[in-house]
Amino acid sequence: MLRRFIALACLLAALPLFAQDYPKRPVRLIVPFPPGGGNDIVARAVAQELAKSLGQQFVVDNRAGAGGAIGAELAARSPADGYTLFLGGVGSHVVNPSLHAKLSYDPVRDFAPVTLIASAPSVLVVNPALQATTVAEFTALAKANPGKLNYASNGNGSSAQLAAVLYESMAGVRMMHVPYKGVAAALVDVMSGEVQLMFGTLVAIIPHIRAGRLRALAVTGRQRSPLLPDVPTLAESGLPGYEAGSWYGILAPAGTPGAIVARLNAEINNAIHQPEVRERLAAEGAEVLGGTPGDFASHIKAELSRMKKLVRDGGLKVE
Repeated sequence: MLRRFIALACLLAALPLFAQDYPKRPVRLIVPFPPGGGNDIVARAVAQELAKSLGQQFVVDNRAGAGGAIGAELAARSPADGYTLFLGGVGSHVVNPSLHAKLSYDPVRDFAPVTLIASAPSVLVVNPALQATTVAEFTALAKANPGKLNYASNGNGSSAQLAAVLYESMAGVRMMHVPYKGVAAALVDVMSGEVQLMFGTLVAIIPHIRAGRLRALAVTGRQRSPLLPDVPTLAESGLPGYEAGSWYGILAPAGTPGAIVARLNAEINNAIHQPEVRERLAAEGAEVLGGTPGDFASHIKAELSRMKKLVRDGGLKVE
């Protein structure tokens, strides 16, 4: 911890004076999904810590819709002065560009990556009334009822929908997609039985699993989650090679001064390694990452390459 603070102090001392004085007014952090979901939880945890360390408000601005595209376009078209930031993720920067030929923004050209914050696996959950306690039982049920099982997601083009589409492709089943404007609304209908299942991040879903309102069948990561050690992965459950999930990172509009990006990178890396922030994210199933702007840029490009290959090879489509 001492080394991290020393490194941060050295970096800040080397920044131009105008960057050291930043910010002089509140900063807007655009989150492209409604309040209550994993993106919102991560954003608010980081924003609160940045407000303390930088002495200005970091205001979370929820702009939901189109799998993150509405918020991403707004951020991309905002002034490149460091006072508008964007919480990017799989939906806005990987899924949308891979599945839609025309977007109102470019995930690489229109943004300056700042810091990769965290990653989180998704979990396949069903309403407890559904007669399936394992992935194998659920797949058999879905095959016996093609197009009759409904799955919720937090919007067209979202990582939740992609996880379901990938499952359909690999398991050889067909389900009906029911998109919502946010994860909170989707969860309400899964818990009430209006829809039967959904894929979602542990950040938002694990409290409902623990309360018995949802049944977890499998997690989507390469390994089991420490928060759900008894829940197998989809790869373990008969779909070898299956992997999906979410990640979260802060970006600025392209053209934001490098000194401000460097200042934000240092402050965000410090914020996410604060014990209370790490514990808050870990308790919700998210793993803290961090790194340089270059690390984050490389991550986005690698994820785009992987997703485009998956879409091409699997013939995946999002309605």
